[in-house]
Amino acid sequence: MKKIYFILLLLVPIAAEAQMPVILAERERARVIDDILEDRLTNLLPQLMRREGVDMWVIISREYNEDPVMKTMLPSTWLSARRRTIMVFFDRGPAKGIEKLAIARYDVGNLLKGEWDINVQPDQWQALVQVLQDRNPKKIALNFSKDYGHADGLTFTEQKELMEKMPAALKSRVVSADRLAVAWLETRTQKEQAIYPLIARISHQIIDEAFSEKVIQPGVTTTDDVVWWLRQRVTDLGLETWFHPTVDVQRYDPESFDHLRTFSKRPAKQVILPGDLLHVDFGITYLRLNTDQQQHAYVLRPNETEVPAFIKKAFQQGNRLQDMLTERFKTGQTGNQMLLGALEQAQKENITASIYSHPIGVHGHAAGPTIGMWDQQKGVPGPGDYPLYENTAYSIELNVAVEIPEWKKIIRIMLEEDGFYDGRSFGYLDGRQTDVFTIPRKSPNVK
Repeated sequence: MKKIYFILLLLVPIAAEAQMPVILAERERARVIDDILEDRLTNLLPQLMRREGVDMWVIISREYNEDPVMKTMLPSTWLSARRRTIMVFFDRGPAKGIEKLAIARYDVGNLLKGEWDINVQPDQWQALVQVLQDRNPKKIALNFSKDYGHADGLTFTEQKELMEKMPAALKSRVVSADRLAVAWLETRTQKEQAIYPLIARISHQIIDEAFSEKVIQPGVTTTDDVVWWLRQRVTDLGLETWFHPTVDVQRYDPESFDHLRTFSKRPAKQVILPGDLLHVDFGITYLRLNTDQQQHAYVLRPNETEVPAFIKKAFQQGNRLQDMLTERFKTGQTGNQMLLGALEQAQKENITASIYSHPIGVHGHAAGPTIGMWDQQKGVPGPGDYPLYENTAYSIELNVAVEIPEWKKIIRIMLEEDGFYDGRSFGYLDGRQTDVFTIPRKSPNVK
């Protein structure tokens, strides 16, 4: 257990940001990443291979065209594969454990031993075939998949060349590794669980700054200004974002807000004005884990001191829909079952709902059970049929459409928060927004 907490001793504070959580220096990030990777390969991978009934997993990539799974298995100092990199994981049983080999010119960090001696066997494919024949596995799992792009990383050329060199007796043992690949990508270890809440807090804090008078001057600042402030803030903190943020406005005007434009064509930049309801979609990448969050802020009009009651009431519907979905998180439930159950309950409570939640982790839109898509509200064949497993993380993404008589229109409360399912219950990594921010914030010294 000692290693889980070593991160606390290596924190480097960010200057001039009293409220921003500490962020590791680059060298210390590498140490954390490698420690987590060693733990995953040593302790998690054997469990998953045995759960899925796979005794050999072969992952193949060429430099700059990496399999999504391989990218998560590279050491911190490997920013890409080298030439052609082939990873082989062979389960020798509980007593001997997983043999981890690289059919490559190099060892892959300290975890995969280089097995290819070009002086003995000049052909890399033949070197791989020799390893297969020597180990004589029952199954040879390769990364191809109909349902998951994350698990479909074996390219056409690599598969063709491998199958041309592979003996017929071994070809008959080739199976899809998609269930194993998804399991590897979606499962969070104890070490990852320890750091994920802080990553969510950092992301929340950046949104908190963006939706404040520190960034927004009503009548001057545009939505595009806030978007680029977010991008710059992430860069200044030494972090990354896995998608370009969006900031949208809903206000009292004749225009009908269409939430679908947040997925496709977005409106031109708009000047933020008093009385606007702002919405942001934002996420960061840190220590190879991602966040994905959507929150709201209201720009106070002159003489207003709090968010209008009708917006508060609409926001409560969004929180209620979150509860309807997360209450259905039970091991073995599929994404489609959770989706349809929550939508049925929403209908009973007269809430106009749309749910498009997804796993999150080493990818933003990650592998695991898909819980609706914005254009597929009756279920998602394939990924939606995948069951819920313990120790997995999710972005609870959804919206409610609410009629606002005061504005003579329908508005949408679009929420997204990251959480974790431990096998017993679902909980948010860093809480969830239950009150709309105000711009400017209330000051305790001003009455």
